[in-house]
Amino acid sequence: MASKTTNVTIRMNTDLKKEAEELFDELGMNLSTAFNVFVRQVVREGKIPFEISTKKPNSETIAALLEAERIAKDPSVKGFDNLEELFANLRK
Repeated sequence: MASKTTNVTIRMNTDLKKEAEELFDELGMNLSTAFNVFVRQVVREGKIPFEISTKKPNSETIAALLEAERIAKDPSVKGFDNLEELFANLRK
């Protein structure tokens, strides 16, 4: 016996929807399938399957994240493919 389905309408920010669709496409599913996976997990666990929090990073953490992002994008910063390269460079 085939299970019945119903339509659900969700309002979502257009940019967020686009980003989600791109991610789910990489995972081999569409938004509808992803939503069904989420709802099944909620029903199975009887709760939201991840922490929902108002915790935000403090200013020091935000500054460190921004600095790391800047360093990662700076072509003049030397990078290493492995620890051996890093340690060899440090010994110089």
